[in-house]
Amino acid sequence: MILSPSRAACLGGALGLCAVLAIPSLFPGLGADGRLTLAVFVVATAAWIATPVDDTYVALGAGLALTATGVISSETLFATLGDETIWLLICAFVLAAAVTRTGLAGRAAAFLVTGARTVRQLVHLTTAALVVTSFAVPATSGRAALALPVFLALAGVLAHRKRLVVMLALLFPTVILLSAVATLIGAGAHLITVSVLWEQTGQRLGFVQWLLLGLPLAITSSHLAAEAVLLTTTTRADRRAPVRITPADIAAHSPTPVTGPLSATESRCALLLATVVVLWCSEPLHRVSPAVVALIGAVVAASPALGTVRLKEGLRTVPWPLLLFMAATMAMGVALADSGAARWLVAGLPVHAPPWLFLTVVVLASTAAHLVLQSRSARSSVLVPLVVVAAAAAGVNPVAAALASTAAAGFCHTLPASAKPVALFADLPDGVPTYTPRDLLRLSAVLAPLTAGLVLLFALTVWPLFGVPVLLETQP
Repeated sequence: MILSPSRAACLGGALGLCAVLAIPSLFPGLGADGRLTLAVFVVATAAWIATPVDDTYVALGAGLALTATGVISSETLFATLGDETIWLLICAFVLAAAVTRTGLAGRAAAFLVTGARTVRQLVHLTTAALVVTSFAVPATSGRAALALPVFLALAGVLAHRKRLVVMLALLFPTVILLSAVATLIGAGAHLITVSVLWEQTGQRLGFVQWLLLGLPLAITSSHLAAEAVLLTTTTRADRRAPVRITPADIAAHSPTPVTGPLSATESRCALLLATVVVLWCSEPLHRVSPAVVALIGAVVAASPALGTVRLKEGLRTVPWPLLLFMAATMAMGVALADSGAARWLVAGLPVHAPPWLFLTVVVLASTAAHLVLQSRSARSSVLVPLVVVAAAAAGVNPVAAALASTAAAGFCHTLPASAKPVALFADLPDGVPTYTPRDLLRLSAVLAPLTAGLVLLFALTVWPLFGVPVLLETQP
């Protein structure tokens, strides 16, 4: 493994800092467990940034190191795998496999985009369809894989208008990433945030509360981003020319039927998905955990009589490395909190800064974090535990600060390697035009301040209307 000079310097600095942490007299008020936790945390972060080693391997190594040194118990490490958020994601992927198998996504896309008569209508109808997929398919990479055949069908229909195809290639990953904040299952980072809040504050965000807070932001940011993509990649002449897409055009490029009556399998799957989403959204009425609802849905989806996918096939779609990564980073978050390392790190921060300034710093740091940490889950694993502790010390509601950090970290559009959906749509089959790094940088220059400003606006003015005040002391 050969490292560039900058990456080697990053690792060298991390190891040097660990050597300094070994001297107790230099860190008054920080116990041995706290220093060990910080050393493991620093090395893991440096490895995520500067080495090609798999993120999950690094996280598991960090969790094992914390357990072997006695900072956390083995029960704490292994209990994270049984967390209900892990089970929620497993079952959601089985449900998503059932939906994908039936071809319902292609029907929904054809139903929406064939109503477009102008380029702007096509863009916003596509955006609306992608936002809706956040309820059916967990994780951004899964949604990108589901949306790719739909994009290829549109690209085939619009092959004579290359600039529009490039615009759509940029639109799909952009909306997939920004709309993920709509639901709790939209990204693994959301589940890490919920776990950290529960461990450090005793507050648990449920599916419904996340939906109330995240969906308005997802809709607003996605449609504003769609306008940004449209304006930065097309000319006025491109936007004025009409479009005409028929169901037959989509069907010609789709492996499954997109018109006609639903088959019995499609009808059962649509009913099951609708039932699961309704039960998730009505959690305050029936008090059944979203993870239990998802488990019921997964069992039905894989049942011999009513299901549309075999359980073995559904489980193959589950991103097990992501789940292990989440479990290990949850354990790291517990260690940061229990050892006192997180409190020590933020002890020197100014606590009298205005709440808006504190949230601004959090949002800006989270927006820029993708430049050094490419994994969205890794960004939340590093930032959220520190943000929660710092917010409590500054008198800011930790829930508002953690949500703002997680939402802002959803922006990762600067480079093709910054996020899996961006990379997926940057490497399309031969003959299908896609965007260049310059197109991505042009969009990023507009989208970064737009996204950060929108998250800050919601944290300061919109979320308080839904029971998440800015100030800690105003919480009921």
